[in-house]
Amino acid sequence: MSTGDPRHYDVIIAPVITEKATMASEHGKVVFKVAKHATKPQIKEAVEKLFDVKVKSVNTLNRRGKVKLFRGVAGQKSDVKRAIVTLEEGHTIDVTTGL
Repeated sequence: MSTGDPRHYDVIIAPVITEKATMASEHGKVVFKVAKHATKPQIKEAVEKLFDVKVKSVNTLNRRGKVKLFRGVAGQKSDVKRAIVTLEEGHTIDVTTGL
């Protein structure tokens, strides 16, 4: 792993570890929680530099925060931007080890 530019750590916030993301990892895809302002080229560059892999494509999605009740009081969950990063053949990222 390369140390890279500190700005890359501002783009990639955290890996998403869910059942759906785990199933996608079997097909060479990794899901990350990213900054709301991050663009696809920035995400691609950050993943390539931080994990020393070759990225094939980046798909992003913005998930709106839901209104949830907690002890009868309404609260708003935060909006989240996610990036689904498809890696080139032969490249893998083990998100369980961390950076």
